[in-house]
Amino acid sequence: MAAQCVTKVELTVSCHHLLDKDIGSKSDPLCVLLMNSTQNQWYEVGRTEQVQNCLNPNFAKRFVVDYYFEIVQKLKFGIYDIDNKTVDLSDDDFLGELECTLGQVVSSKKITRPLILKNKTPAGKGTITISAEEIKDNRVANFEVEARKLDNKDFFGKSDPYLEFYKQTETGWQLAHRTEVVKNNLNPTWKPFRIPLQSLCGGDLDKSIKVECYDYDDDGSHDLIGCFETTMKRLQEASRSSPAEFDCINSKKKQKKKGYKNSGVVSVKLCQVVKEYTFLDYVMGGCQINFTVAVDFTGSNGDPKSPQSLHYISPQGVNEYLSAIWSVGNVIQDYDSDKMFPAFGFGAQIPPSWQVSHEFPLNFNPASPFCAGVEGIVEAYRVCLPQVKLYGPTNFSPIINHVACFAKQALQQTTASQYFVLLIITDGVITDMDQTRSAIVNASRLPMSVIIVGVGGADFSAMEFLDGDDGCLRSLTGEAAMRDIVQFVPFRQFQNGPAEALAKSVLAEVPGQVVTFFNTMKLSPPNSSPAPNPAGAI
Repeated sequence: MAAQCVTKVELTVSCHHLLDKDIGSKSDPLCVLLMNSTQNQWYEVGRTEQVQNCLNPNFAKRFVVDYYFEIVQKLKFGIYDIDNKTVDLSDDDFLGELECTLGQVVSSKKITRPLILKNKTPAGKGTITISAEEIKDNRVANFEVEARKLDNKDFFGKSDPYLEFYKQTETGWQLAHRTEVVKNNLNPTWKPFRIPLQSLCGGDLDKSIKVECYDYDDDGSHDLIGCFETTMKRLQEASRSSPAEFDCINSKKKQKKKGYKNSGVVSVKLCQVVKEYTFLDYVMGGCQINFTVAVDFTGSNGDPKSPQSLHYISPQGVNEYLSAIWSVGNVIQDYDSDKMFPAFGFGAQIPPSWQVSHEFPLNFNPASPFCAGVEGIVEAYRVCLPQVKLYGPTNFSPIINHVACFAKQALQQTTASQYFVLLIITDGVITDMDQTRSAIVNASRLPMSVIIVGVGGADFSAMEFLDGDDGCLRSLTGEAAMRDIVQFVPFRQFQNGPAEALAKSVLAEVPGQVVTFFNTMKLSPPNSSPAPNPAGAI
């Protein structure tokens, strides 16, 4: 019998007294969560944001994990001082880790433990605190917030304000959300944001919420401008014509200054509670996940007849391309009812004219490029390989635009009926970077995700740039992506791991991308009984 997922659990992480690895400033930590698979291999679940110049970080980004009551689920929290833009953590300073089980955290609700270095000695006085909470409430609050006449905390220029929202817990205030910083502005308007009700007030609309307003400083010594307490009930009264307004109070300033009124006013123009459908709601409600594969046949892969080539099929019948197709395809095919997958190649000269093509069907049948199941894709690849000449350049945009055409047609439906996932397997450097950026920005407005698996040992920095985890991807004209739809994974990190580890990492962001897109577009699952006003206030 398959293990039963009892519930989803949200994990919040904070650290104290981290080792300081930076000369002239403080460490810039992030936390990575690894879980242990059935084959005793560690795989990455996710990462928090990076906190600049801080030895006592409260991470705003939470980890959401499935909790299986009957399985020992080993967790490893690793803290790293990030000094560069690469995704690989091996070139960053290691600040310590904690190994524990999900059961330990869930049963204690909150644990604080010392951080340990790789040689099993303590990481100085460093500690890590992990809180666990079951997710029972799938409502979120959408906010639009601005402020005016904030105190100026900067000697040169104006304050750089940001807000932090805190939830009241039995053990004190817990960070629920941190907005972006608005530079040099005493009357800021923050970008619209969303906070799950579970994180903000545990679903209790009368529970106290604390909001703190800070002036951001690069060296990590952020100055408190002021704060206030409120409840969701009060916040929900806000409207654009009649905002909910709060005096930002700085208690130290209030004690010193006679006639002190406030340190500015925070104005909530919108606080709308909506029900959010989950990934399972969409899939079980009839949404089809359409899977397309694109394989890199450029010359840089090497002659397929040579054992050094990435396209060389070993006597056991495998290579990195085939391994990636198997492990990702096996997971995703369960969500596609007809199991017919279009599969393409790019960057090769193809018969009979030997023209270079950037989107040719692996089965050479443009009218029906479909392969039956993952086995069909693998077979088509094996038959195609000896018939084409590896060439170049490495252009991604034609195949992205090809899938985007179908995603655009699906958008004419009034429900969340289809979502498209494009898997590109490549050995590296993109030739048409500008066109690819534009294609991705365009696709970010469509029901579509792009997964790139990098095979071989090439420089994948361009792929990491497209995977907009550390900022918003923009087209050449400056147009911003509506959301991050690219997930890049280097195959080599998973070479020795179990097959499911690659699939888990590759597909980790897809459920969230599906949910974000359909919720943003206010589209319900096709077979859902209409929720009471699913996109409006409840």
